[in-house]
Amino acid sequence: MTIFYKFGGKMYVNITNGCPCDCVFCIRKNGDSIEDNDSLWLEREPSFEEICAAFDKFDKAGISEAVFCGYGEPTVRVETLIKTAEYIKDNSDMNVRVNTNGLVRLVHKDFDIMRFKGVVDSFSISLNAPNAKRYNEVTRPRFGEPAFDEMLSFSREVKDMGIETSFTVVDIITAEETAECEKIAAGMGIPLRVRAYVTDNESYT
Repeated sequence: MTIFYKFGGKMYVNITNGCPCDCVFCIRKNGDSIEDNDSLWLEREPSFEEICAAFDKFDKAGISEAVFCGYGEPTVRVETLIKTAEYIKDNSDMNVRVNTNGLVRLVHKDFDIMRFKGVVDSFSISLNAPNAKRYNEVTRPRFGEPAFDEMLSFSREVKDMGIETSFTVVDIITAEETAECEKIAAGMGIPLRVRAYVTDNESYT
């Protein structure tokens, strides 16, 4: 199983195939890997012990950032994510980033996001759309339109906790919708990055 892999000079962490969304632009629809890495489809979810063993063996030379972002939503396994992030910090000088849809509290009803403080250095959160209706159409969360407001609340709260926070959108939405997303991000004081939609998985960051 490919638990750790390199891309763009960073170490990516792949701990689950699970995801509560079915985004229309999801790279999983385009193939089973990124660049020349092995398949990112996990045959099963690796145990924490397997993750640690894979980390210990991984060539980490020159890598300064660990990014939780595989072929699933990393917060689906939030307890394993936190334990793994702590292990990485205890055994390296890497910063930890989590690429997420921001819906962890819908997946895990009783989860306290304060537990991320001191463990996660930065979040990259998928904004994806300027309102709940379009978010539901583009991201297709199993929670329906309420997911949009929860994503925004999560983003605001982790930013207020002092964790570096950014938004992304994919350019499958219109220029007008992107401009609306930019206004939302600016109003929250969160930077926004527009990602190009690709079908060859070469711009997966």
